[in-house]
Amino acid sequence: MNIHEYQAKHLLRQFDVPVLDGKPVFSAEDAGVVAYHHFEARGISTIVVKAQIHAGGRGKGIIYDPTTNTPRLLFGKELRGVVVIRPDEYGNIAHKAYLAARQMIGGKLVTHQTGPQGKIVRRLLIEEGAAIKKEYYCSILLDRSRSQNVIMVSTEGGVDIERVAEESPEKILQVHIDPVVGCQPYLRRRLAFGLGLQGAAFASFMDFVEKLYRAYEELDCSLLEINPLILTSDDRFVALDAKVNFDDNALFRHPDYLDLVDTDEEDPLEREAAKYHLSYVKLDGNVGCMVNGAGLAMATMDIIQLAGGKPANFLDVGGGANVERIANGFRIMMSDPDVRAVLVNIFGGIVRCDRVANGIVQALQQVEVRVPVIVRLEGTNAKEALEILRASHLDFLLAETFEDAARLVTEALHRELAAESN
Repeated sequence: MNIHEYQAKHLLRQFDVPVLDGKPVFSAEDAGVVAYHHFEARGISTIVVKAQIHAGGRGKGIIYDPTTNTPRLLFGKELRGVVVIRPDEYGNIAHKAYLAARQMIGGKLVTHQTGPQGKIVRRLLIEEGAAIKKEYYCSILLDRSRSQNVIMVSTEGGVDIERVAEESPEKILQVHIDPVVGCQPYLRRRLAFGLGLQGAAFASFMDFVEKLYRAYEELDCSLLEINPLILTSDDRFVALDAKVNFDDNALFRHPDYLDLVDTDEEDPLEREAAKYHLSYVKLDGNVGCMVNGAGLAMATMDIIQLAGGKPANFLDVGGGANVERIANGFRIMMSDPDVRAVLVNIFGGIVRCDRVANGIVQALQQVEVRVPVIVRLEGTNAKEALEILRASHLDFLLAETFEDAARLVTEALHRELAAESN
C-alpha cells in the first residue's frame, strides 16, 4: 500500500522525525490562500509547490496538457512536477503559487517511473524552502535473504538510487539490524562515520536515524525511503521527501490506513480485482495470465516472455480457484484492451484439476472472451480435467507441458498480430 508524500510526512511528525513545514492543497485557490496565510504572512520568502502522485522523479518530470499532450508552461518555461516559488517580477509567492497550482492541477505529470502515460495531478503539497548544504539518501527496508531490516545510506542523494547501485555500489552503505537488539547506537555511528559526518551534523544524523527506525517499525512499513535527506546550512538533517510503503499483511493493526488510500492513483483493474480478493497487478504486455501460486505465476510470465510475448498482468487466483474467481479473473483480463491472448496455467494441489476445469468451462460460458485462450492444467486429476475441457467444445487450446504452452502462446500471438496488421 502506497501513500502520498504529504501523508508520509504527517505520519513521520508523530515520531518527531524532522520534516519541513507544509500543507496539502487540492485547488489553485487553496494554494494561493495557504501560500499567503501560512507562509508569506509569516515572513517566509521561498516555498516549493510539489505535485503529489505515486511515482518518483517528479522534479525532473514534465506536466503535459492531457488533451493536447503538449507541455504546460509557467512563466515561459516547461512546467515541472516540483516548482520553487520566490517573489520576483511575476508577483509575490501567494500569486505565483496560485498560478503554478492552476497549471499543475489537472495536468498529466510524466516521469521516468510513470512511463509516457503519466499520472494526472490532483493534489499538491506546498512546503517551506530550505537552505540545503548537502543531499544524502536514506532508506529502511526488509532484506528477505537475511530476515533482517537493513538501513541504507549514501552521499548520492536526490538521484536514482538504482543507478547509483549499478554504477557506484561502493557509495551505498548498509547495516543490518538484529531484531533482538534493535537499532543500536554503534550501528548508527558506523553509518555516520561512513558518510564522513562530524560535529553537529553527526549528532543530528544519529538522532534522525533513531527516530526514523522507530517510525519504520511502529508504522509496520515495508519501505521507508528519504530521498533526498538534506543537511541544512545549520547542520540539521531533515527529510526533504518521504516515500512510505506499508506491509499489507499488517494492515489489520492499522485500520486507519485505509483512510489514506487515494483510489485515483490505483489502476482501475487492480481496484476491481481487489473487490474479489484476487492478487492482480497490471503490466504493460499483451498476454493475460491466470495462475494459482506466486511462484508458478513468475514462471508463467517467464514462459510468455521467452515465447516472444509480454505478460499483461500478474493474476494469482489462489488455491481456491472456483467458478466465481475464475470468471472474475477472465472478466478483468478482458477489460484490458492490450490483451491479445490468455494463458491459464493451474497446478492442482489444494484444488483438483477437474474442479478447475469445470470452473473454466462455466466461467467461459459467463464471460465473453474475444482472444485465444491456452489452458494448461497439471497435478491431481489432470487427465480428467483435459477430458472435461475437450468435451466442452469451447474455443480454447490445450497444452500438456510448459513447452506446449509456450508454443501455443507464440502461435496465437502471431495470428492475432497478423490479423490486426491486415
